[in-house]
Amino acid sequence: MKRFHVHVAVKNLSESINFYSAMFGMPPTVMKSDYAKWLVDDPRVNFAISQRGTQFGLNHLGIQAETPEELLEMQHRLQELQAEMTEEADAECCYAKSDKYWVTDQQGIVWETFHTLSSIPVFGKSDNNGKDHTTCCIPLAKSAIKDGPACCVPLQSNQQVKGACC
Repeated sequence: MKRFHVHVAVKNLSESINFYSAMFGMPPTVMKSDYAKWLVDDPRVNFAISQRGTQFGLNHLGIQAETPEELLEMQHRLQELQAEMTEEADAECCYAKSDKYWVTDQQGIVWETFHTLSSIPVFGKSDNNGKDHTTCCIPLAKSAIKDGPACCVPLQSNQQVKGACC
């Protein structure tokens, strides 16, 4: 069974954790210094918030598949749309290692479909010097970043990178 995914960039993580914990009636399932996630069963949602230097508000929406077969089904649906789709295998982002497919709808809302393979101890990949560099989803995002933290969400050609997300 799939789970709806929402990721929101927040101004104040602590206040937002209090708000969403009250809303969902439970504490976060995952809590880090810059990130929190609730895996709620009613409604079935993977709701994440982060403070990673991006604009505040909706970051992206998604569908979390519980099995590789469900992710493959989602990939086929996205291919039928004939939309530009970006694939990421073994992506290390948001304290998790996942296989992903990204698309952008007609309104510019980014959608992520993913299957989580495992958890990781950092927000994203680190280089040999231990510096955090979250993996990007598409070459455009990687080339737009240069020395700063990367963004997990695919960029449209007219977007600017201002920090990290996911």
